[in-house]
Amino acid sequence: MPPRTALDQDAVPGPPAEAVAPLMRGIAVLRQLTEAGGTLSPSALERATGLARSTVDRITATLARMGYVRPDGRDIVLTPRVMELGNAYLAALRLPALLDAHADALADELDESVSLAVADLDGVRFIHQATRRRAMSVSFRIGDLLPAERTAPGALFATEWDQVDWTRWQTRLSADPTNVAFPAVPPQPAIQSTDLTASLDSTDSTDSTDFGARVAQARQDGWALDDQLIEPGLVAVSVPVRDPATGRVACVASVVSHTSRHTAADLRTTLLPRLRAAVAAMEADLRQAPPPESGPAPSGLAAWTTASKHELGREFIESLARGLTVPTAFGEGRSALPLTEVARATGLARATARRALITYEHLGLVTTGPDPRTFTLTPRVLDLGFPALSRTTLPRLAAPHLRALTDRLHEPTALAVLAPGTGTEIQYTAGAGASRVLTVDIAVGARLPATGTSLGRVLLADAEGPLPPDLAEIRARGYALADEELESGLRSIAVPVRDRTGRAVAAVNVATHAARRTLQNCVTDLLPALRATADHIQTDLHTASRFTHVPPS
Repeated sequence: MPPRTALDQDAVPGPPAEAVAPLMRGIAVLRQLTEAGGTLSPSALERATGLARSTVDRITATLARMGYVRPDGRDIVLTPRVMELGNAYLAALRLPALLDAHADALADELDESVSLAVADLDGVRFIHQATRRRAMSVSFRIGDLLPAERTAPGALFATEWDQVDWTRWQTRLSADPTNVAFPAVPPQPAIQSTDLTASLDSTDSTDSTDFGARVAQARQDGWALDDQLIEPGLVAVSVPVRDPATGRVACVASVVSHTSRHTAADLRTTLLPRLRAAVAAMEADLRQAPPPESGPAPSGLAAWTTASKHELGREFIESLARGLTVPTAFGEGRSALPLTEVARATGLARATARRALITYEHLGLVTTGPDPRTFTLTPRVLDLGFPALSRTTLPRLAAPHLRALTDRLHEPTALAVLAPGTGTEIQYTAGAGASRVLTVDIAVGARLPATGTSLGRVLLADAEGPLPPDLAEIRARGYALADEELESGLRSIAVPVRDRTGRAVAAVNVATHAARRTLQNCVTDLLPALRATADHIQTDLHTASRFTHVPPS
């Protein structure tokens, strides 16, 4: 029997007696939505999870109340707020914050995709992706899980496996020889996993299907190669980034390309030296990094769930909502927490927090920390919505908020950015039309002079340095008006959308006809709802962009 955990829980088949069943069912729904790309109908969720339709409806109603999903017609859609669960893990890990800049710089230098990955049992999970935007590019996302035997990072992580790890890998491979359980990669014919000891002792095998031999080679070389293991044409070279305190592999950095650009030999001779130099810089930063500063822990979550239960009644599953607050107790400077601190940070009763941790430990989302009395999040937390949303864009984030604003005001709304390379034009990137006979109809992608639109003016007012008086006034009041300057009868009001640094990266507006609203009406009637919408978009942007790049268009 395995050793007892920090929760004093014996390993027994099936969920522990103290596990929270509604939390397990809610996690199952989030995982199915993630695997489906972020969107499923309730009936599809019913089939995928095996839950009753009434249970699915209550779970999705609870998740919607938490802001983790939203209804879209007949479908349930993941929303950016669910990424706060994965953000908690990535913040606690610290590696993305310390190493992302090196990975991004290397990708720019080589004009190739660069990734960082961590071990997840006998799999490999991405924690950063710096991809190239070209017709043929790597489609992996932060949070995607790959089988170790089909990756270069997997061979490097496996150099540190013990017999328990190898047994787990063999068991999984026997049960799923074609990797059906890894939706991020195409299935493949079963590989040979027998005679593992002989494979590990062999250092000269070049058979790319022999994982044991590739692990032995990686141990000898200190780097690993992926020569089309995942699919034809995809090649990669990987180098371990070691923890300065333990000397063990903290993560693996990889340069990924395709055979029309680089052969496997090219990777060794051309890219490997520069990858090694980047890894040396990463390890230097890890050695010199100051201790993490503990950010503010969440508070008042338990009270919020209680209030929601009182308001929604039976449709709100309070035990699910309370359980989902537990991962957010972790973060930078809070990577390993005792039970009492988890309870304090979330406002949950100690017994409630304990049962949630028991549930997460059973599901593999939490494990014991360096101190057996503490708990840490595992990479598996990224299964909860992160991959499906990690490649979103600002227009996608804004679209549902624009539609809600249009439905509320019965006026067309739009999102725009300053057109790249000009600084004098705006480009429309998203919009929602109103059902009126006389309405604004400007297509996404259209460009207009920035000075003649409210969208352009509010963006120009965010420029650094001294501003003309009219733009300085716009900056001071926080919104811009345009009165029949672009076209006779057209009035609009716009406010900025700011990124995590406070820079205006886009603007959102409401347009109307002069016969419907005066300028004063635009300020009194439209501006409050417009500002609230911009705040909603900013909240989603700040959550989604904490560890991912969110393109503005």
